[in-house]
Amino acid sequence: MTTFASAVPSRYATSDTKPTVVLVNGAWSDSASWSGVIDRLQSKGYTVTAPPTALRGLSDDSTYLASYLKTIQGPIVLVGQSYGGSVITNAATGNTNVKALVYISAFAPDKGESAAQLAGKFPGSHITDDPTAPVPTALNAVPYTLADGTGGVDLYAKADKYRDLFLSGRLDDKTAAELAATQNPIALQALGDPSGVPAWLTIPSWYLVSKDDHLIPPAAESFMAARAHSHTVEADTPHAAQVTDPGIVTNLIEQAAKAAH
Repeated sequence: MTTFASAVPSRYATSDTKPTVVLVNGAWSDSASWSGVIDRLQSKGYTVTAPPTALRGLSDDSTYLASYLKTIQGPIVLVGQSYGGSVITNAATGNTNVKALVYISAFAPDKGESAAQLAGKFPGSHITDDPTAPVPTALNAVPYTLADGTGGVDLYAKADKYRDLFLSGRLDDKTAAELAATQNPIALQALGDPSGVPAWLTIPSWYLVSKDDHLIPPAAESFMAARAHSHTVEADTPHAAQVTDPGIVTNLIEQAAKAAH
């Protein structure tokens, strides 16, 4: 029996020897944040996709991405930024087509760890001025209600904190304000969800440590990269390195892609 799912893989398939590059955004951004990277990779002949991340919960987000990856034929280089690193860590487990993982200023959790735990493991994050506050002070909590009556809390980055937190002051105020206005919030529970068995145990990984990251402390990134035995590059980049320094990000992805051949 032919199903819709089995009918669509050819849309994503490529006869090129280059792997397909899948880009996964994190919290407080969207797929458009990869535009500079996408332009560069496509100009080099790569097939690139950037499926949306719902940011509802690590299990749901990872399950969705895992299903999406099954529609792609051939080798895959899977790239995650920020919380997207947690998503790829879980979604790639058991998928033999994923030949390389690339972490861009990202979480690379071990089993049982959450993004919130890792963000607080080392000092240096600008996400809060008060470690005892129930919600980090750089964020706004916005309650929501679903159609079935259940609800939750979405976290938005405060507009006046966005430029420092994600861009380390690298872009002008106008651009930062536009990015803050179009950000996708993340559900509070997603940051506290524990990770499953990490794909980096069995899949080679590459890691960009952003030395001017104001959200995830660079020491935390270095710790995660070393633990995963990642091929590591350190750069003077902010948290949203894919926005400010797409060339550096593209170069690292290409390193992973060439190794994945």
